[in-house]
Amino acid sequence: MTDDDTHQEQGFDPAATVPPLSAEQFDHLCQVGRHWAKIVPHHDEWSEELPVRTDLVPAPRRAGRYMHVQFAPGDAPDEVLATPSASEPETQLGRLGFRLRRAIIGPPLLSAAVSDERMRKLVALPVMSSDALSSVAYGPQAILVVLIAAGSGALSHVVLIAIAIGVLMLAVGLSYRQTIRAYPGGGGSYTVASDNLGELPGLFAAAGLMVDYVLTVAVSIAAGVAAVTSAIPSLGSETVLIGVVVLVALVGGNLRGAREAGLVFAAPTYLFVVAIYMIVIVGIVDSAAHGFSIPRPPAVHATETLDALLLLRAFSSGATAMTGIEAISNAVPAFKPVAWRNARASLSWMIFLLVTMFAGVVALTKLDAVVPVPNQTVLSQLAHHAVGSGILYGFVQAATALVLLLAANTAFNGLPRLLYFMARNRHAPALFLRMGDRLAFSNGIVLLALLAVVVYVAFNGDTNALIPLYAVGVFLAFTLSQAGMVVRWLRTRESGWKRSIAFNAVGCVLSAIVLVISGATKFTDGAWVVVIAVPLLVMLFVRCRSYYAMVARAVALGPVPEGSLHEAALSVPRRNAASKARAPVHEAKAPAGDSADSATPGEREQSPDQIHHFAVVPVAALDRSSMRALAYAASLGTPVLALHISPNEAEAKRFEQYWNAWGDHLRLEVVVSPYRAIVVPLARYIEALHRQRTDVTVTVVLPELIPRHQWQRVLHAGIASRLRRALLNEPRIVVATVPFHLPG
Repeated sequence: MTDDDTHQEQGFDPAATVPPLSAEQFDHLCQVGRHWAKIVPHHDEWSEELPVRTDLVPAPRRAGRYMHVQFAPGDAPDEVLATPSASEPETQLGRLGFRLRRAIIGPPLLSAAVSDERMRKLVALPVMSSDALSSVAYGPQAILVVLIAAGSGALSHVVLIAIAIGVLMLAVGLSYRQTIRAYPGGGGSYTVASDNLGELPGLFAAAGLMVDYVLTVAVSIAAGVAAVTSAIPSLGSETVLIGVVVLVALVGGNLRGAREAGLVFAAPTYLFVVAIYMIVIVGIVDSAAHGFSIPRPPAVHATETLDALLLLRAFSSGATAMTGIEAISNAVPAFKPVAWRNARASLSWMIFLLVTMFAGVVALTKLDAVVPVPNQTVLSQLAHHAVGSGILYGFVQAATALVLLLAANTAFNGLPRLLYFMARNRHAPALFLRMGDRLAFSNGIVLLALLAVVVYVAFNGDTNALIPLYAVGVFLAFTLSQAGMVVRWLRTRESGWKRSIAFNAVGCVLSAIVLVISGATKFTDGAWVVVIAVPLLVMLFVRCRSYYAMVARAVALGPVPEGSLHEAALSVPRRNAASKARAPVHEAKAPAGDSADSATPGEREQSPDQIHHFAVVPVAALDRSSMRALAYAASLGTPVLALHISPNEAEAKRFEQYWNAWGDHLRLEVVVSPYRAIVVPLARYIEALHRQRTDVTVTVVLPELIPRHQWQRVLHAGIASRLRRALLNEPRIVVATVPFHLPG
C-alpha cells in the first residue's frame, strides 16, 4: 500500500490545503505558459546565472548568529528534504517554545507515520466509546431527577422509560452499522447528510454535532467532578478549578496523538465497565437473596403533576445516554485495517455494553428504591448499597470519576475530524486541514477546549444545569444522518439494501421523535440556546464557503487575451564581473567597504553597482496571485528561483507536473517537508541559500492575498506575513510583497 492509498483510507491528505487544478484551470495554465514562452528564455539559461546551488543544501555548522540548519537529500534525484532541525525556530523565544512543546507533546512524526497512529479494536473501543458508556453514570439519574418532581410514586415509571431508551439505543446503533459500511472513509453525519440530502442538511448535521461535542466535554467533566466531590465533599468548592485542570490535561494528552492518547485513556473505560457490572451483579444477587422485595422509597412531596409532558421530559433527559454513539462512524479511519470492519465490530460491542449497563443501573435504582439527593450521585448511592463504603466503593467512584473526566476524549477525537472534513469542503477555515507535529488535528483540539471551558465556567460546572442543553444537537445529527442513509439506499439499491433501509428508517423515525420531544420539553430549560446556536453556525459555515468560493474565483487563472503580453523577448539577466564567478558553498564574501566590526555587515551599499541580487519566489499553488509574483520577479532582470514546499512526495510530483505543463520557464526547487512545517523550512532554506554567497542580496518576492476585511484574515494561513517576520532580521535578505487584493 502506498502512502497515497493510506491517506485516502485514512481520510487524511497532507496536501489538502492545495487542491489539484480543475481541467479548465489546467488548460489556462498551459495557455499562460505558451505566452511566457514568447518572451522568456528557457529556464536553463536563467539557471546558469543563479549564483548559488539550489538542488542540495548541505548542513552548515553554527557560525556567528546563524543557527545549525539541516536539509537532506531525498529518495529522488535533486530532491531536498526538510529534517526536524530545519523546522526549529531561530529566535531564542521561538526555540524555547519549540522545546517546551517537544517536552509536552513529544517529537514530530512523519506524515507517513499516520498508519502507525491508527488504533487496534481493544484500544479504539474504549477511546471511542467512553462518552457513550460513561453516560450510564448520569443518564439514569437524569430520568429520576425529572420524575421525582411528581413525588416518589412517579419513580415506578423509570423502567418503562428505560426500555424505550434501550430500544432507541439498539435502533440507532444498528443504523450506524449501515453508515460505517456505506462510508468507510468516515465523516459521519455531516458526510452522509451532505452527500444524500444536500449542502444545508449536511451543515445542520455538522452544527448539531459541534454543539454536542462541546457539551460532551462540559457535561462529562462536570459529571466527573461531581463523582469526585460525592466521595470527597470537602472539594465541593473547587468544582470549576478541578474541571479546568482536567481539561488542560486532556488537551495535552490529545496533542500527543491518537495512539498515545488512546493508550492512556483506554484503561479507565475498562475499569468503569468492570465497576458497573460489579455493582449490578452484586446488587441483583443481594436483591434475589431477599426475594426481589422492593423497599418503599423515601417520601418526597410532589411539586408537579405526573402527566405525559413530565414523562416525555424524563425520557428526553435519559436519552442523553445516547450521546457518543455516532463517534465510531465519524472516526472509522482511526482504526487499523480493515478499518470499517473493525469499526463495525467495535460499534456492536459498544451497543451491547451500553444497553446492558444502562439496563442494569436502572434495574438497581428500582430494586434499591434510590431517589436523587443533593451532594451525592445516584450511582454513588447504588455503590454504597452494593459494596458498602470500603475499598470497593472507592474503586467504583474512582473508576466513575476517571471515565467521566476522560469521556470528553471522545469529543476530542470527533470534533477535530469533523472540522477537517468541513474544511476540505471549505465550510470551515483552512487552518483545520493541517495536522500538528504528532499527526493530531491540533487546531481543532484547541478550539474545542476553548469553547468547552467557556461553557463549563459559565454554568459553574453544574451537571443538572448543562443536561437540558444536551441531546438536541446530537439527535438532529442522528435524524439527518439516518434520513440521508435512507435516500442513499433508495438511490443505489446495493446488495442487502432492503434490510439496511429498514434499520436506517427506524433509526431516523425514532431519532426524529426524540429530537422533537427534547426540543419541546427542554426549550425553556435551556435548549433554546441550542435552537438558536445551530442556525447561527450554519450561517457561519455558508458564509465561509461563499468566501472561499469568491477567493477561488479571484485567484483562478484565466485566458490571456492576445496581445496582452509584450512582444519583445525578455533578455537573460547577466551578473556583472564582480559576482560572476561562483564562490564555493558556505564561503562568505563581504562587499567592498564592509569591515569585520561593522554594526550591520553586508548592508553598506550606497550605489546601484554595489548591489548584486537574485530573486526567490515562494509558490504554494499555480494560481493568479503566484503567477503575478513570478512575472514581477522575472521583470526585475535578475535570476529567479521558484521555491515550493510540499508536505509529501506525491504532492511534489503533482506540482512538478503542473510546472512542466506551464513550460518550466524558471528554475524550480521543491523542498519536501515530511513534518508538514512550512514557514520555518522556507525561511531556513532561503537563509541557507544566502549563506553560500553573503555578498549577494536575496530578494524574496512574496505573493500575498489581501482580504478586504480584517476578520477575513483568520480564513487564510498568513504564510507571507509569517515568513516576512521570520526573515526580517536577516541582513541582505530583502522581502518584497506582491499583494493580490481580494474583492469584498
